[in-house]
Amino acid sequence: MNNTFYYETIIGKIGIAENGKAITHMYIAERIPEDIHMSETKLLKKANQQLQEYLIGKRKTFDIPLAPRGTEFQQKVWNSLQKIQYGKTNSYKDIAESIGNIKAARAVGMANNKNPIIIFIPCHRVIGANGKLVGYAGGLDVKEKLLEIEKQNESYV
Repeated sequence: MNNTFYYETIIGKIGIAENGKAITHMYIAERIPEDIHMSETKLLKKANQQLQEYLIGKRKTFDIPLAPRGTEFQQKVWNSLQKIQYGKTNSYKDIAESIGNIKAARAVGMANNKNPIIIFIPCHRVIGANGKLVGYAGGLDVKEKLLEIEKQNESYV
């Protein structure tokens, strides 16, 4: 059974979902799915604890199991996103190169947009080739806040 629970954070209300074994989704409050089972599990509590630690600059990596569902291409992109170091950014082109498909920058952007586990799979660390912040499921203000948290705490922990 899939369980979801919502938590208050410094960036707003966040929903985290799991399938009994791994985290499958993260929702910004405005995107509450209709058919969810609201139940706080041990895994969701652990995910929330790690999220809260990250948001105050006390955590740079996550060690919870993740199980995003997507195409083979999306999985490659999401795996590459998880390799972007805390406090660093990559462009869509950088990600395309990292997965061995240099001409796929636009497709990387689409896969980034479909990332079901934002923050834990750090799509906020992907920026435009010109260095500008572009698109984020949680909104550009949240993306900017996440990058600022990382910038301020890069040398700590």
